[in-house]
Amino acid sequence: MTVPAPSPTADTAAPATAPSASDAFIAGLPKVELHVHLEGSLLPETLLTLARKHRLDSIPQTVEAIEAWYAFKDFPHFIQVYVKALEGLRDEEDFALLAAVTGRALSAQNVRYAEVHVSLQSHLVRGIPAEVVFAGIEAGRVEAERETGIRLRWIPDFAGQFGAEAGELTLDAVLAHGPASVVGFGVGGIEVERDPFEAVFARARAAGLKSLPHAGEVEGPDRVWSAIRALKAERIGHGIRSMDDPELVAYLRDTQLPLDVSPTSNLRTAAVARPEDHPLPRMIAEGLMVTLNSDDPPMFGTTLLGEYRFARELGLSTGTLADLARNGVRASYLDAGDKSALLAEIDAYASACDQG
Repeated sequence: MTVPAPSPTADTAAPATAPSASDAFIAGLPKVELHVHLEGSLLPETLLTLARKHRLDSIPQTVEAIEAWYAFKDFPHFIQVYVKALEGLRDEEDFALLAAVTGRALSAQNVRYAEVHVSLQSHLVRGIPAEVVFAGIEAGRVEAERETGIRLRWIPDFAGQFGAEAGELTLDAVLAHGPASVVGFGVGGIEVERDPFEAVFARARAAGLKSLPHAGEVEGPDRVWSAIRALKAERIGHGIRSMDDPELVAYLRDTQLPLDVSPTSNLRTAAVARPEDHPLPRMIAEGLMVTLNSDDPPMFGTTLLGEYRFARELGLSTGTLADLARNGVRASYLDAGDKSALLAEIDAYASACDQG
C-alpha cells in the first residue's frame, strides 16, 4: 500500500470522475479537527503570496518549488522548513489571511469545528507581539466563521526544545492578550522531556486552559507518561508510541484519555516507516479513544478527508470512520448542547448512508 501525496487543494477541487461510495461517505461525514497547526496549514499558494509581499528570497519562488520544499527527510528537517516558512507571517493582515484560508479549507471538507494549534512562541521570538498574532487570527476566524459557519478555537503552544522559560513567556502572552476563543495550552517542537514543563502547565490549568501537549510521536511511551503525570494532559497530541507499553495502553483504555492521531504526518516525518506499520488499527482494536487529524496538511500533502481515506485503506469500515468522527466531537471543547447536536447529526448521516 502506498500513501497518496495529493496536491493541497485536491480535496476542494471538482473531481475528474464520480467519487466512490466510500469517498462520498467520507466527504459528507460531519467532522471536527482537533490537531491541526495554523502555521502548518500554509498552502503553497498562500506562502508564495506572503513571500512576494515581503520580498523573501529565503522562500521558494513558485508553487511547485514550495511543494517540493515540503518534502521532509525526517522530523528535524520538517522543523527546519516549518520555522523558515514562518518568516512569511509578519503583520496582522498575514495572520488574518492564514486563519481565514485555513477555516475555509476545513469547512470545504465538512469540518464543523476545529481546535487549531498556534505556534505563538515562534512568533514572539521573531519580535512579533502577541497582540498582532491574536488580532490577526481573530480577524481571520471571524471572517471564516461568517462565510462558512465553521467554528475555530485556538491552542497557543511553544516548542519544547527551548525550555520551560519559553513556555512561561508564551503563557504570559496568552494570559495578557489571548481572546476568549483560546481553549488550551500546548507544547510541541522537538519531543524533549515533558517533566520540566510541570509548573507552566499548572499555571495554565489554573487559568482555565486545557492541557493539550504533544507526546509519544517520535519518542517513547515515557513522554506520554510524563505528559499525563506532570502536565495532567487532558488530550495527547499523537501518542502513537503509547503502543510500546502495555501498561500505558491499559491506562489509556481505562481512562479513555483522547489521543489525536495524524497518520500521514507520522509517515512524512518518518515516525512510522511504512503505511502498513501505522498503529491506528491496533489502537482502535485495543479500545483507545482515538481521534483522526491532519496536523500540518499542505506540508504533508494531505487533508482531513485524506486522513479518513488513509484510515479506510488500513482496513477500517465506514462504521469505524463514523466512530472516529464521534470521538472527535466527544474529545472537543464544544459545549454540551453543541456536542449533542453534532453527534445526533453524525448518527443520522451514518444511519441514512447505511439504509441507502
